[in-house]
Amino acid sequence: MRLQDQKRIVIKIGSATLVDEKTGRLRAAWLQTLIDDIAMLKAQGKEVLIVSSGAIALGRRRTHLPAGKLKLEESQAAAAIGQIALGEAYADALHKVDLTAGQILLTFEDTEERRRYLNARATLTKLLELDAVPIINENDTVATSEIKFGDNDRLAARVATMISADCLILLSDIDGLYTAPPATNPDAEHIPIIEHITPAIEAMAGSAGSSLAKGGMTTKIAAAKIAVNAGANMIIANGGDYNPLKALMEGGKCSWFTAVANPITQRKRWINGHLEPQGILTLDDGAVRALLSGKSLLPAGVKALDGNFAKGDAVIIRRLDGQEIARGLIGYDRTEADQIIGHKSSDIPALLGYDGRPELIHRDDMVLRDHEPVTPI
Repeated sequence: MRLQDQKRIVIKIGSATLVDEKTGRLRAAWLQTLIDDIAMLKAQGKEVLIVSSGAIALGRRRTHLPAGKLKLEESQAAAAIGQIALGEAYADALHKVDLTAGQILLTFEDTEERRRYLNARATLTKLLELDAVPIINENDTVATSEIKFGDNDRLAARVATMISADCLILLSDIDGLYTAPPATNPDAEHIPIIEHITPAIEAMAGSAGSSLAKGGMTTKIAAAKIAVNAGANMIIANGGDYNPLKALMEGGKCSWFTAVANPITQRKRWINGHLEPQGILTLDDGAVRALLSGKSLLPAGVKALDGNFAKGDAVIIRRLDGQEIARGLIGYDRTEADQIIGHKSSDIPALLGYDGRPELIHRDDMVLRDHEPVTPI
């Protein structure tokens, strides 16, 4: 696979790549070489978006906050100060190559709630039409621990899904996926192409390698699952050297995660990668077989419920052994669902006192996940 063949590209830049860990200063010379690379891609007719970490790291230095884990209000204050510095750095570097920056700050809810998701997508699309380079970051100044992405790898994957990107590039402090963490295992082998994200692939992930980084290989694998299911290829590459995108264009070392052959529709992309599940439904084998054959989920096949969900919330659908087989938008509140599970759809009017929909989850509101086949009875 080649970067040259990708049209719409999202580039995620980690804090450890953008900010010098020892001094806390922006790597300004490195950033300019990255922007030079982006100008090269833009000259080739490609669309580029940047998801950038670094605001809290820059703000920490300017406010002289202590080393170690920050309190929530300290992180928010550091982000408020550092975000200005980060935005100015990108705007100045892009101006030097006659490009315009557009800043977007997102919270988790902006990619979860349908109306806000559509508004964010429309703004990003318009910025691309105006030939600007969107600079995207989590809005750490207002995001609390309950509504944070937690890492910009996942944010980048959701942005890639939102704007139907062809490729997501994660620039980090490692040049791809290895069979084991290479820093601690000298026998670790680099994996250049990953066509399927299996449990074995997920087991290869390590932890964050820098004190500035929130994520690690685990978050990158999670991001890859979101991206490839939405039809975007994903690259993990070491961004520490100058001109990292040019190096990729010239065949530099990296790991490619290949997109699925038949990406799901935009609505199902949203369900699959953009909604935080609020509950769990456990099904009997008959209901599982019905779902895998393309049918909707009826209440009769549900054995158990978990979570405090409302009508329209996303839920996880599992079979009896606990394996997730699907996600979907449920058509009833938890209290109503408790009353109708295990019953025929024809019993719903008598159970609820009104003529409700026959399905707990309609097939159009459901996305099947990777799964093992259910043994026929």
